[in-house]
Amino acid sequence: MKVLAPLGAIFLTSALSFSTIAQQEDQYLDSANEIATEINASAEKTQTKIDSISEQIDSKLQQYKSLLKEIEGLEVYNGQLRKQIGNQEQEMRDLNAAIDEVSVIERQITPLMIKMIEGLSQFIELDMPFLPEERANRIADLTNLMDQASVAPSEKFRRVMEAFQIEMDYGRTIESYGGLTDIDGEPTAVDFLRIGRTALLYQTRDQSRQGVWNKQTRQWEELDSSYRTQVTKALRIAKKQLAPDLLMVPVAITD
Repeated sequence: MKVLAPLGAIFLTSALSFSTIAQQEDQYLDSANEIATEINASAEKTQTKIDSISEQIDSKLQQYKSLLKEIEGLEVYNGQLRKQIGNQEQEMRDLNAAIDEVSVIERQITPLMIKMIEGLSQFIELDMPFLPEERANRIADLTNLMDQASVAPSEKFRRVMEAFQIEMDYGRTIESYGGLTDIDGEPTAVDFLRIGRTALLYQTRDQSRQGVWNKQTRQWEELDSSYRTQVTKALRIAKKQLAPDLLMVPVAITD
């Protein structure tokens, strides 16, 4: 009995020690589990942040790549614009040079037009005296036109050339018009007949008298009655009352 008592006490003490150790181990395990849980939760948060940062990096990378493509496109576009601007600058230089040339041409063409009008006026004075008032008014209008600053030189030149064209057309047309001429010192109503610039004739309204312009003497000469039928026929052709036909009219021979 004396020996058994200590052994029981030892077993009891050992049991108590093992119980305490087990309790401590459970506490350690619980603490470790709590720490592991906290670590896992922290790791999840960290991973979430990493995923968010990764997504932001991917988004920024895509934006960067998109900006690079946009910059590349802008560089190509800017290069094309630089070429266009260069061409436009060259065109501006060409236009400025052309404007300078136009200014020189304007200074040269105005005296030329004045000389052309003077020459046309002298030509009309030396020509057969048909449509004298109309042709004189045309020269007067051109002369006044040269003094008008509001009219462009191009329009002035066009009008001068138009007057020359009209005078040229007289040489290949036949025309009849009414007017007055002196016969026996009296103004008499007649029908004038112009056949190009070859002949200029007249016939009184009663067809009793007719005459022809003599280019050498620069005077009217009366024709005898044998020309009456031909002059009458020619007048009707000029008025488009008869179809064109062969005419026998006097023509002045000039050297």
